[in-house]
Amino acid sequence: MLVLLGVLVVVAGFATRRNPLLVVGAAGIVTGLLGGLSPQRVLAAFGTGFASSRAVTVFAITLPVIGLLERHGLQEQARALLARFAGLTTGRFLALYLLLRQITAAVGLGGVLGHAQTVRPLAAPMAEGAAERRHGPLTDRAREKVRSFAASADNVGFFFGEDVFLAVGSILLITGFVNTTYHTHLEPLDLALWAVPTALCALAVHGCRLLRLDRTLEHTLRPAPEPARPDGVAR
Repeated sequence: MLVLLGVLVVVAGFATRRNPLLVVGAAGIVTGLLGGLSPQRVLAAFGTGFASSRAVTVFAITLPVIGLLERHGLQEQARALLARFAGLTTGRFLALYLLLRQITAAVGLGGVLGHAQTVRPLAAPMAEGAAERRHGPLTDRAREKVRSFAASADNVGFFFGEDVFLAVGSILLITGFVNTTYHTHLEPLDLALWAVPTALCALAVHGCRLLRLDRTLEHTLRPAPEPARPDGVAR
């Protein structure tokens, strides 16, 4: 049970808001050492894991392109584009993005949208533009709230949408483990179908939270009433 102390390292690191990469790396080292591995084998395990999943770092190739586009006014054009749709509020826009993200993930297009290529350069600025058009200049706190909700729309949509896709790694891992360990015949389609109700519930719950964002911003950014004069007449 000592190897479970690695989980405690993760919880403590995130609770104290340490660098996530350092927290996960430290948890892996602690788990390996407590599991009886030598430092050389722990280092080899890190190298093997990185080599087997090096495709995860492909997103770094898009960063120079996104930076160049932002330098030439990509975010300003995104705000201007959303300003043409008068009825599209921040909450409605993010709810539509949540639906689109979940649909694309459900059909296996998880790399089409994402934080690096969509949320940071497009979705978050467009959501901020919708909020500014409706409520005027945003405070720092309101701007960070809009950005956090934009990131959450991508996270929730992708997390619950990808489980509906038959060839996602988690479904293949579960079916392979269950069929090998318990000698059953579990098809990936069975798990994908059971993931549909969960995905719909996540869409409904988080969609409602996104739609409520408009009311929250209106309450937060509502101008304070002017102080009354001594004679009771407002200034």
